[in-house]
Amino acid sequence: MKDLKLKYKRVLLKLSGEVLAGEKGYGIDIEVVKKIANEIKEVHQLGTQIAIVVGGGNIFRGVELTVQEIDRASGDYMGMLATVMNALALQNALEKLGVYTRVLSAIEMKEVAEPYIRRRAIRHLEKNRVVIFAGGTGNPYFTTDTAASLRAMEIKADVILKATKVDGVYNADPMKDSLAKKIPQLTYIQVLEKGLKIMDATAISLCMDNNLPIIVFSMNESGNIKKVVMGENIGTVVTGS
Repeated sequence: MKDLKLKYKRVLLKLSGEVLAGEKGYGIDIEVVKKIANEIKEVHQLGTQIAIVVGGGNIFRGVELTVQEIDRASGDYMGMLATVMNALALQNALEKLGVYTRVLSAIEMKEVAEPYIRRRAIRHLEKNRVVIFAGGTGNPYFTTDTAASLRAMEIKADVILKATKVDGVYNADPMKDSLAKKIPQLTYIQVLEKGLKIMDATAISLCMDNNLPIIVFSMNESGNIKKVVMGENIGTVVTGS
């Protein structure tokens, strides 16, 4: 059933690998993946076109291996392959729910995913398929946050939905400081000046240059994706003003 009150018609959902790991902290928690898939299905049924960028930190972090004498570029490519594993897990969960899904990888691997082609991705969205982008940007030295910003602009998304473990951006770490206060709204410049770890500086700069809003919210509370798409005031909104 489609709802005409949707605030956003086409969204880019950024899922970190850590979110897919759940409480285990590593690997893929299938129950968490199923829960996320159910929420995506619910929003998809409202008529929202959904593209997803998945990280790979729950399986492999290339940047962390640079101190262990592994070349940074090689480590980053290994991390990109981890995102493909996460994308296939999410695709499997969605298709078991009857949601038509396509995985498009920036690193070509025809046996498991389609190669990323911008027009093809847009066409899949227009045909009411959920599109999962894997392989980051396909280049080392760029994070999946940057991939999310890039893909969102390429498919002309209305907003980037940054799913995290906390319900927005705080002035201190809410896990360590009980007096930490949530900041409901920020500008791109404030994020860069304060060094807030919402997304990396390259990703924020890309969004700023193209005036693409970012909403940071928690995936721990059921129904939050739907609330964001419907325009409810949750999480932290990052815009140009």
